[in-house]
Amino acid sequence: MKQNLKTKNIISLVVVIAILVLVNYIAGFVFARIDLTSDKRYTLSETTKTYLEELNDIVYVKIYLNDDDLPYGFTKLKNSVKETLDEFKIYGEDNIEYDFINPTESGDKKTINEIYRQLYDKGLTPTNIQEKDESGASSQKIIFPGALVSYMGNEIPLDFVVDNPSFSPEQNLNNSTQDLEYKFANSIRKLKTIEKKRIAFIYGHGEFDEQYVADITSSLLEFYNVSRVKIDGKLDALNGYDLIIIAGPDSAYDKYDKFIIDQFIMQGGKSMWFVDPVVASLDSLATGPYTLALIKDIGIRDILFNYGVRVEANLIQDIQCGVIPLNTSIVGVPPKFIPAPWVYHPLISSKNNHPINKNLNLIKTEFVSTITYVGEDDSIIKTTLLSSSKFSRLINAPVRISLELLKSDPDPKRFTKSFQPIATLLEGEFKSLFKNRLTPDIESSKEIDFKDKGENTQMIIVSDADIIKNKLRRGGTNFIPYPLGFDRYTGQTYGNKEFVMNCVNYLLDDSGLMDVRQNNFQLRMLDKVKVSNDKTIWQIINTILPIIFIVLIGIVANIIRRKRFAK
Repeated sequence: MKQNLKTKNIISLVVVIAILVLVNYIAGFVFARIDLTSDKRYTLSETTKTYLEELNDIVYVKIYLNDDDLPYGFTKLKNSVKETLDEFKIYGEDNIEYDFINPTESGDKKTINEIYRQLYDKGLTPTNIQEKDESGASSQKIIFPGALVSYMGNEIPLDFVVDNPSFSPEQNLNNSTQDLEYKFANSIRKLKTIEKKRIAFIYGHGEFDEQYVADITSSLLEFYNVSRVKIDGKLDALNGYDLIIIAGPDSAYDKYDKFIIDQFIMQGGKSMWFVDPVVASLDSLATGPYTLALIKDIGIRDILFNYGVRVEANLIQDIQCGVIPLNTSIVGVPPKFIPAPWVYHPLISSKNNHPINKNLNLIKTEFVSTITYVGEDDSIIKTTLLSSSKFSRLINAPVRISLELLKSDPDPKRFTKSFQPIATLLEGEFKSLFKNRLTPDIESSKEIDFKDKGENTQMIIVSDADIIKNKLRRGGTNFIPYPLGFDRYTGQTYGNKEFVMNCVNYLLDDSGLMDVRQNNFQLRMLDKVKVSNDKTIWQIINTILPIIFIVLIGIVANIIRRKRFAK
């Protein structure tokens, strides 16, 4: 009997081993991964997988988040970076390599400062964090929460952290984690791009000069070929371009240039419009007690109306706004400037309803107007990308603007026009402005190739040209551009550049990479008030309860043992 039992046990063991060997053999040919998280945070998009599987060389990532004394939030971010790159290795295999590097490892201040300088020169942004020692004293510490990504001899910087002042540090770090896949995949896309799409900045109607769009142009050139084009009535002026940008025109478009732009759109061309229907200047207040905000007709109301929007001749006042310097000194005394909120410069929060505006920093605007949707064409999808805050109001132009406004705090009860649209995305098949307006010979001309209804395309309209305009500073005899979104009065850089880049990337993204930004990880944070109030209870539960539980198990086991051996 014992011999038969022993034989059966041996046979069972052999069968189990054989099954395990067979399963491992089959697993070598069948690849499968199961993400059990509710928000699918470990599931890469198909676009990212394709990028990784098509790599022809090694992507090497150097991550500068390897300090042993990182705060918890950055340690969590570091772990998320590692998890993301480990997922990348599953699909990119040996073509993905990474290392975590500690810039302070040497301990020598001179060496550390030199490393910091090199990282900054390469484009990584430092972050200051506060530390407390055992005695409670605070000190500043510099870290570089970013990486250098290289591929086929080219290297680009990648910053991990989203820094939105309207969010808590925990929310910013959570948003940074959400964007990791997109940022890494976008870096690989950037390094792999050989044939660049073409963008045209239109000029000839008072649009911004090159120096005022220099910063965004520099960023666009990393991905695209960028030119300045004067249409001047030439039918082929926009041939070969994928996207046109109309930034800050101040004189009227004639019917010929509008026709060429209209037909570019009908052919499937993408377009971005940054327009000011009302002209107002803060500089005018430096020389006088007030300035006038006047309606500006640039001759494109009809074409935008035809596509489904009307940019209104008004100005938004918003309690969520930027500041300007206000001289508080009396006459005859040296000027003393203090920052004062200026409701004509709204700071726009992202709606987070689209990959373009997800997790954006505040957007800086100046004398911005509203956008109204018109028409009943259900085939055109209209998405509001940016809007004013809950506490905003509208002022119709023409209107006199005075610094007297700064002498009293805005009354929230008067700011009741909430969430006014200022940037919109239109998608669909647009109808030509010139439908049924041309003579039969023009409509039938092969050279003109007129289309009265367009191919599926997208356009973005923004009712403040200053969103894409960088400020300038004098450097000797030349003017040097500030970063787009930089505020000279506060020293803060807002999210204007990221917004414009996201717009362009979305319009020209054939691969669908922007859809990766739709990932939404739930932020699970402790209730700090509840933790503070119930601190003692939870300490007791976590220390006393396990001991009681173990003692009870011991007592029960002892009783069972006594009864068993008593029999």
